[in-house]
Amino acid sequence: MLEKERFGKKVAIVVSAVLLLSLLSLQTSQASPKKDVTSSESKDVLAHWKFSKDYVKSGSIESGDLLLEDASGNGNTLALETVGDASSEEMEDMVRWSEDDYANDETIQSIEFGNYKQAPVGRYFRTTDDAPINSEKFEDGFTIEVIMKMPQDFAPEKHSWMGILTRQGQAADINKTEGEKEILSTLSVSNLKELQWTSHPTNLNYNQTNWSFSLDSKEDWYHVAIVNDGTHSKLYVNGVTDFRNTDEVMIGIDAVEGKGWNIGASEWANELDALFAGKIQEIRMTNQALNQENWLIDGVQENYVEYGTNEKIPLLTDKDNYNFVFVPDPQKMVRYQDEIFYEQMKWIATNKNSHNITMTAFVGDMVDRSNVLDEWIASDRGVDLLDRQRVPYLVTAGNHDYGLDDPYLDYYGELRFREKDYFKESSPSGYSSYGIVPAGNYEYLFLMVDMKHAEEDSDWAKQVLNNHPNFPTILVSHEILAVSGDGNSAVDSARGDFIWDELINDYNQVFMTVSGHNHGALHRVKENAKGNDVIQILVDYQSSYAGGNGWLRFAEFDEQDNQINFKTYSPWVEKLPKPQRTYFDVKYLNSENDQFEIDFNFEERFDFNGEK
Repeated sequence: MLEKERFGKKVAIVVSAVLLLSLLSLQTSQASPKKDVTSSESKDVLAHWKFSKDYVKSGSIESGDLLLEDASGNGNTLALETVGDASSEEMEDMVRWSEDDYANDETIQSIEFGNYKQAPVGRYFRTTDDAPINSEKFEDGFTIEVIMKMPQDFAPEKHSWMGILTRQGQAADINKTEGEKEILSTLSVSNLKELQWTSHPTNLNYNQTNWSFSLDSKEDWYHVAIVNDGTHSKLYVNGVTDFRNTDEVMIGIDAVEGKGWNIGASEWANELDALFAGKIQEIRMTNQALNQENWLIDGVQENYVEYGTNEKIPLLTDKDNYNFVFVPDPQKMVRYQDEIFYEQMKWIATNKNSHNITMTAFVGDMVDRSNVLDEWIASDRGVDLLDRQRVPYLVTAGNHDYGLDDPYLDYYGELRFREKDYFKESSPSGYSSYGIVPAGNYEYLFLMVDMKHAEEDSDWAKQVLNNHPNFPTILVSHEILAVSGDGNSAVDSARGDFIWDELINDYNQVFMTVSGHNHGALHRVKENAKGNDVIQILVDYQSSYAGGNGWLRFAEFDEQDNQINFKTYSPWVEKLPKPQRTYFDVKYLNSENDQFEIDFNFEERFDFNGEK
């Protein structure tokens, strides 16, 4: 890992004259003095909060009266606030000093919040009533920076929409009645671990929103920057911006007179909402758009994220093995950057023989907005590459694909597949279908069950299964699995329960299900009525960087070693020139839910006429 810029304060050292000169030179080049709240900041810096004991103005966490000084010297003091039962035994866990920091520098501190929803007590900071930043409207632009870390135990039911930095007050108080009128401005964390900056600018009667991709809550520190050049805002994470930035002209950040800012708490309708959990090292606010070289973290990180690698991982480990490829919800790529989706399809078409790709299955949401013709055209343009190279593929619809006059059926209905030899038929609704492909020593049946018409198509699907009892079957539907409340395991969705009960449990030939819809990547193995294993895969990267960044899920079937090897690869990142790759651009995802092996005795599992 390359050394990151160091933050903090150097301890004065009294040594010999010769050593003193060299140490002072080193100190000047690497860091600012230990504490200077009057002259160390640029005149553009309006507030700078360093969450360190060195900036304690008075009081303490223990006594509940902690005041933190503004490192900019502009007098924006922060006061610790406590809500709920101050006598609770959990009080000491809600705010504490931490030695953990972005640069892993032993001289730097951060502050750790332990808040969660429905906790008996909560703690956060607010600006004092006399803080100048309270009335600032940033009409010439701004840069807001936060150095923060997510809680390792992030769970949507405990932490969704928790506020990192929030302007107090509601837009309705200043007659802003459109959009989310109860929100003035906030940097918050969504239930999907995305950062959301939503704000009412001074020139609009409604709020505008910038989004990040989902953040990792296991290890990473993040430098977040919201930059407004006087007209447009962009949200950056570790120096990288995604495509989900608003295009609307935004001037400043509107304010309610007499209101300030919260650190570690969001608001709704002038009431405190979700409090923050995680760590904050610094927050800085300026009155103009700063170039990256002037940010707290200088420039873009050069190494890649810990859950991925650019070192080659073979997708086919033996020439006798074969691959099934699953395309996670492509909706965001199709909507915002369709060249990524096009590159996915081009790679599959080009590499179907070299990688023994015998079937490609789309898990749904072929577009993001079913009423936008350009998205259907972009989706079709990509999939047409598979048609040209005669790559076997099947499609199922997602909830974003249903629209007036059934556009999905126009693009991905039976007419598209009728002349393909592996395709067998569609259901009466036209939305479900099945096909059969030979691979290795078997013929595999792919049953595509439409989510919206699952009940309507269930009798048809049962007939398909009853007619093919000895065909190993993979059932694909847009939604089968959901994500547990803690985000760490797969659970049944309501639709998944129906599909399991009606089309899987009593049909022993169904040995695998694949679905998307619910954001994340998880897997589990569940026993059917015969006591045999059914592998269940959830794969959906739409809330990840670049809407999925071209990642495809591979299932390599190894009959010789009785294994199925699952891998996740992006041909888009492979194509990107190295100078254009960001910290988040990795060819392969290698977390335990993106790359894994499952032992699978093919002969035993596919002996459908025998006993277990």
